[in-house]
Amino acid sequence: MTTLGIIGSGNIGTAVARLASAAGIDVVIANSRGPESLADLVAELGPGASAGTTEQAARAGDAVLLSIPLQALRAVPAELLAGKIVLDTSNYYPSRDGRITALDAGELTTSELVQGHFTTGRMVKAFNNILAHHIPELARPSGATDRTALPLAGDDDAAKSTATTLIDQLGFDTVDAGQLADSWRFEPESAGYTRLYLADPTTPAERMMQAPSAPLSAVALRQALAAVERADVAAREH
Repeated sequence: MTTLGIIGSGNIGTAVARLASAAGIDVVIANSRGPESLADLVAELGPGASAGTTEQAARAGDAVLLSIPLQALRAVPAELLAGKIVLDTSNYYPSRDGRITALDAGELTTSELVQGHFTTGRMVKAFNNILAHHIPELARPSGATDRTALPLAGDDDAAKSTATTLIDQLGFDTVDAGQLADSWRFEPESAGYTRLYLADPTTPAERMMQAPSAPLSAVALRQALAAVERADVAAREH
């Protein structure tokens, strides 16, 4: 992987940008506020990083991390990601995104909705089920005995293979959780979402953003995903 484009400089986008830079992968990062707002982050990341427009990040990336709220999805022109391998970190939070009928009804998963906008993008769901501060805490070199696994899902096997290689470079093993239609297994309020990576899985929700992490092996993740029951998305409030 030569260059990773990142659209969205929130907590997840920034955490992945730091891992990519540390792994020697060039990064072009963009947000809705413009390249100037990213000057401090780019300076921190070093000479392999640059800030650009959304179009520049999409064009530069051999793969693109898409890490924006669902409500901002249609602000990104679909043609920008045509043919690109896209790591989609999207989650549906009604309190932020408003109610989305197709998701509430279980007709689509979040990444199927995203794929419906970027029809020719090669979508791979990844990095959506882990808290941002756990990403740097749990990243390990390839072969480490305490390496953590992340799930991914997608309909394009070649894109998933490339995503697996990239995520390995970033410091994680992966577990193939199936197609985009199966990605509900690691969406919010499922047993495959965030709490798997807590040192204490009983941590109250209000303390999770500061809670320490613990490694999760590919074997343990695979077992957890197999046992997940689908959450009632229509009942989700946050």
